[in-house]
Amino acid sequence: MASDKLVGEAREPVPARAGQEPVPAGEPGREAARPLRGTWALKTGLARMLKGGVIMDVTTPEQARIAEEAGAVAVMALERVPADIRAAGGVARMADPDRIRAIMEAVTIPVMAKCRIGHFVEAQILEALGVDFIDESEVLTPADDRFHIDKHAFTVPFVCGARDLGEALRRIAEGAAMIRTKGEPGTGDVAEAVRHMRRMNEQIRQACAAGEEELVALARDLGAPVELLQEVRRLGRLPVVNFAAGGIATPADAALMMQLGADGVFVGSGIFKSENPAARARAIVEAVAHYDDPAWLARISGGLGEAMAGVAASSLAADQRMQQRSA
Repeated sequence: MASDKLVGEAREPVPARAGQEPVPAGEPGREAARPLRGTWALKTGLARMLKGGVIMDVTTPEQARIAEEAGAVAVMALERVPADIRAAGGVARMADPDRIRAIMEAVTIPVMAKCRIGHFVEAQILEALGVDFIDESEVLTPADDRFHIDKHAFTVPFVCGARDLGEALRRIAEGAAMIRTKGEPGTGDVAEAVRHMRRMNEQIRQACAAGEEELVALARDLGAPVELLQEVRRLGRLPVVNFAAGGIATPADAALMMQLGADGVFVGSGIFKSENPAARARAIVEAVAHYDDPAWLARISGGLGEAMAGVAASSLAADQRMQQRSA
């Protein structure tokens, strides 16, 4: 997937990323490629192409290259990793567009970027930059405490977090083409991601066993569209890709989430807050690929240096829990 390049004085056409057409020369103020119409099938198809992979948070082009060399299927461009966002406090916003452009130019794999919950203008800017996915993320400070973004209005696909089946289906109804567990970002504690994945699996099993009348009642209890719940029952899973995120810090954590049914993993602070990011990144990619082979996991888990220090998610006060920022 080729990166956009900034237009120089000669106003050369801008190379397009996947799903876009080039911007003709001589159009002032048009630095990003013009998006083509994104269909639901295209958006969810792009998400499925990432299955079985690792998506890594990066803050610099150098980190992005480390992630790509380690085998990441995509990178997430941020100003700060979640652990630093948590430590700094204050308001966390979309990354600077220049930082995102620099990361896009540094790698050939897909580049994602985060916007604040409900901040559709940040999402519009990210789409204009030509990112491959937008994460409407609870890691950033929410801009709207009532409404999420209407993701159907965008060409670029969105990923959103969820703690249970109801949250997942509400985000899908809004247009999310990919779901991830919320976990508790920036902690290095996988316990909340495990809790969310197990809860979602349990609710999916409940939906699969429900009769038609029971399904209507379950949809009401979950606050989810009954049509999507019927699709869950038919498929035996979410109708979109479901990755694990929030607190994954070791190869064993990544393999655990895969064995619990995740389609892949996001790793935020766990790589670049560790002693040896390059080695840990490679090991986590291998752990996702060989999640059901304990001997392989034992071999790759050694000699990685110290993992991120982290904090127990259970020790956080309610107002410090990022996972509770939306429902």
